[in-house]
Amino acid sequence: MDRVIMARGAGGERLQEIVDLCRERGIPIRFENRAALDRVSNRQNHQGVVALGAAQRYKELRDISGGARMIVVLDGVEDPHNLGAIIRTVDAAGADGVMIPERRAAGLTEAVERAAAGALAYVPIIRVTNLGRALDQLKEMRFWIYGLDERGGEDYSQVGYAEPAALVFGGEGQGLHKHIRKRCDALVRIPMAGRIASLNVSVSVGVALFEWRRTQVRAK
Repeated sequence: MDRVIMARGAGGERLQEIVDLCRERGIPIRFENRAALDRVSNRQNHQGVVALGAAQRYKELRDISGGARMIVVLDGVEDPHNLGAIIRTVDAAGADGVMIPERRAAGLTEAVERAAAGALAYVPIIRVTNLGRALDQLKEMRFWIYGLDERGGEDYSQVGYAEPAALVFGGEGQGLHKHIRKRCDALVRIPMAGRIASLNVSVSVGVALFEWRRTQVRAK
């Protein structure tokens, strides 16, 4: 089992029994508001608790970093359909993996597997306890870190992406956390022509990754 999510304020003997069993077996428990449980359960009758099973085993950073050219890092993407769509895009663009944090983020559930449309068989998913520390490790491995942020100083299509590189995307609604933004070597933006300030995160990943792919093809 990947983890268990429980509604804040929920109580009762049966829920306490679930908490005790999870703690005995080392299964992570998160306490969230009911809106979060509605989202991950697709609004099914969850009764205040949702158990999430991993669709496949996670990889370690060392498993893929050696020959990787591009890793997509997700700073708190919670919608499983977004995560699945991103994994599918990563495969299509020829990137080398997706990194996600352990807490406050979607894991590899069946909903993610369905949305990925088979791409989970080809895209390694790295799950880390501390995303900031993992970015520091990537820097030590000579990765360049590019953060997608609406306040970024550079146009995404004007950046000469170095290799190896990591593209970091924020979660739904909140963007990059401050401590993640500070670790980026460059902050880039996708210019908007309309009145909405940003794109859905899965769309942003597609736009940025295929621009990266275009620059790699042109350089060959």
